[in-house]
Amino acid sequence: MEINHETIDKIKKLSIPEKILIVEEIWNSIAQNNEYPEMTDEQKIELNRRIDSYHANPKQGRAWDEIRKDFMESR
Repeated sequence: MEINHETIDKIKKLSIPEKILIVEEIWNSIAQNNEYPEMTDEQKIELNRRIDSYHANPKQGRAWDEIRKDFMESR
């Protein structure tokens, strides 16, 4: 598929849930190929902060599947 202005314009006209699904599919295809961009030092620090926060309060927050389900049901 050629990505050109026409393709981009079509994507821009999609609803937010449709755009999110496209991004999810793209990310999943990247993950399947084990192609991950190198994290910056700032990203590593933030990731470690979030991991520490999770370990300090494991019951706080929600699983991605739950958040996605709620989001999709709210459409």
